[in-house]
Amino acid sequence: MNTHHVDVLIVGAGLSGVGAAYRLQTQHPERTYAILEARDAVGGTWDLFRYPGIRSDSDMFTLGYPFRPWKSPKAIADGGSILSYVRETAVEFGIDGHIRFGRRVTAAAWSSADARWAVEVGVGGGDRAETERYTCDFLYLCSGYYSYEGGHTPDIPGLGSFAGRVVHPQQWPDDLDLTDRNVVVIGSGATAVTLVPALAEQCAHVTMLQRSPSWLAVLPGTDTVADALRRFLPERLAHAAARWKNVLVTLGFYKMCRRAPALAKRLLRAGIARHVPDPAVLDADFTPRYDPWDQRLCVVPDADLFRAVRAGRASVVTDRIATVTEHGIRLESGRDLAADVLITATGLELVVCGGIRLSVDDTEVDPGETVVYRGCMLSGIPNLAMCIGYTNASWTLRADLTSRYVCRLLAHMDAHGIVSAVPQLDGPVESRPLLGLTSGYVQRAVDVLPKQGPRAPWAMRQNYVLDLISTRFGDVTRDMVLTPRGGSPTPVPEPGPRP
Repeated sequence: MNTHHVDVLIVGAGLSGVGAAYRLQTQHPERTYAILEARDAVGGTWDLFRYPGIRSDSDMFTLGYPFRPWKSPKAIADGGSILSYVRETAVEFGIDGHIRFGRRVTAAAWSSADARWAVEVGVGGGDRAETERYTCDFLYLCSGYYSYEGGHTPDIPGLGSFAGRVVHPQQWPDDLDLTDRNVVVIGSGATAVTLVPALAEQCAHVTMLQRSPSWLAVLPGTDTVADALRRFLPERLAHAAARWKNVLVTLGFYKMCRRAPALAKRLLRAGIARHVPDPAVLDADFTPRYDPWDQRLCVVPDADLFRAVRAGRASVVTDRIATVTEHGIRLESGRDLAADVLITATGLELVVCGGIRLSVDDTEVDPGETVVYRGCMLSGIPNLAMCIGYTNASWTLRADLTSRYVCRLLAHMDAHGIVSAVPQLDGPVESRPLLGLTSGYVQRAVDVLPKQGPRAPWAMRQNYVLDLISTRFGDVTRDMVLTPRGGSPTPVPEPGPRP
């Protein structure tokens, strides 16, 4: 078995992994690193998902990298543009030369005696599958938190009797021709809201069938303030100003939703009412039972969903499935929806740590029994970070903070001759779910995801401003067991008022 050693091993060459590599090689040019990518291309999510209309649900001034300005006039960008942006970033900064494709990490074992990780990697597949071995001083998982193997499809009565094609958006087939077809999209989340207006351009008619509505935010596809800033300011300064404007607006609206949900409902409902004038339709199809941001807000750029409905190319139906028939869906109300193709936009399957088996000193670790530290490390696991983005804002905002924190921790370890850093609780804590959403895909994964504590540094805050302060100025030794080279671990210090 071949063995390769690097100082830092990054898993995943998507938006997060490329950003992590930039921070690492910029702040620690003396350290060696490699990126292991299970697929054969850069891009992660944006290379995997190929369904029509795929786009960002966050503005690109915050979803893009702070070190590489987003230049397109589109603030809500299509998936192809985002994929090109990620790949161009990897090439521009020489990151692509560190990526090793077709390598799926299956297991990682920490040895305290060696102060390093031993990582098993599968190469290729089928009868020709091989195994490589990597060792590293620090392991950084940038593989996201959902399974690339397949999405979630619930048990739908009669689905096997359907005569047409059934497609999950995560496995969109290249040969699917929707010309003159009737399509039903089952679901009401961000994927369904994205798919429907795009499919309306291709098929005879598309129906979005939902058990209950989701909160929708109608936003312009371009950012007029950002465009004005670009005209009057240098590129990087304009990008930074637009980024901060969007950070503060998004955070402010989120805080309002949590503290004044009735007001948030009125504002969102008023935005939808401009496109849905019938109060009965507004109540039945576009007014959810839950408070805004109990689940992720779905963005409708330039009101494209409502434009498709007004044009008669799309419709929204709120009902439950009684059974799938040979030629469509029979609803509990007794209504039949004719369909040639069913799209099950019914959610994702979440996994933790990319599904990698973790062990520490020959003892297997269950990530679901750990507590997250500073939003990225796990209690009791040395020299490992995982990249988890925000649920209430752009993924990249937190991903970039995590990479900067990892670099700061590595700098502290270098300066003090530390070979092992382990987040350690000083006693039992009252834990709660890692992701504070009631969405089905989150609730299905509560037991497998790490938990969070009641307060920093063990809480997963949804606040970029506080996290930025903590990343830059927080005490990296707080609640840490640090082992110097050739020495004994330091005890966890008493908790104090430090950030």
